[in-house]
Amino acid sequence: MHRAVCRIWRRATECGNNGKPMYKHHFGLRELPFAITPDTSYFFACPNYQQALNTLLVAAKGGEGFIKITGEVGTGKTLLCRKFLATLDDSFVTAYIPNPYLEPRSLMLALADELEIALDKDVDQHQLLKAINHRLLVLARDGKRVLLCLDEAQAMPLESLEALRLLTNLETEKRKLLQIVLFGQPELDTKLQQDAIRQLAQRITFHYRLSPLSRDDLDFYVVHRLNVAGFSGSRLLGRDAIRALHTASGGIPRLANILAHKAMMLAYGEGKQQVRAQHIRAAAKDTEAARSSLRPWMPWLAGGVLLIALAGMAWTYLR
Repeated sequence: MHRAVCRIWRRATECGNNGKPMYKHHFGLRELPFAITPDTSYFFACPNYQQALNTLLVAAKGGEGFIKITGEVGTGKTLLCRKFLATLDDSFVTAYIPNPYLEPRSLMLALADELEIALDKDVDQHQLLKAINHRLLVLARDGKRVLLCLDEAQAMPLESLEALRLLTNLETEKRKLLQIVLFGQPELDTKLQQDAIRQLAQRITFHYRLSPLSRDDLDFYVVHRLNVAGFSGSRLLGRDAIRALHTASGGIPRLANILAHKAMMLAYGEGKQQVRAQHIRAAAKDTEAARSSLRPWMPWLAGGVLLIALAGMAWTYLR
């Protein structure tokens, strides 16, 4: 692509006049509807995700030691985790570790930090575990449940997973002092099948597997996000666009967001008020991860649509 056109595409994607994204005003939006940063206000309670949330809430209130949620990359595990934490009442004290690729001691230190435990700089392992146990007992005495959520758990070393299992041995006569929720990609299931941590696998009493969105759910998902972002018009993505979006994204929410955002940029560049299938296909052609259904002649068409859209954006930006 020509260097000048690339610059226009990049600037138009990031922001327009006054630092505001260029297509928001065009489509009557308050904010960008398809950002990939997890935002609980955009949580979409389709049956799949609502069942996952219900599983988490029932397990947490039941005092289970280990809970596991798995799903492919981009299926919304982090958003689900944040929604879950936001839904819990004040009887829970929560800790969240987004990157648990830590050796056991570092993992324990991260947990202690989340629980606001004051530690000496050179604290040894025994004193560290003793401090965590004391804090958990104090919170239990105050009627609090402590829940630790670990995102990207498939990256955890086996030794750290075993350290977590030992932490769940901390309990009173009535209940566990610490509940742990593991969010991870399907590789987590494979890791948990190893003999070295079979005792942990046996303690996972609740689990749920997130699946991609069906085409109907994706349609509702798109409408939901547009409504949250302030859209009040009629259908912005045509039904042909939804079909193309489902084909190209495979129903993966993160990929659908990326494609919908790019397609809206293309529609805006053409001065159109509705996103159609050709915009989605052009966006898919520009997105490496997309599973596109482009026919052999579509690369030329995608390039043509993209250039037309960029020319429109250039005219809007420069006039």
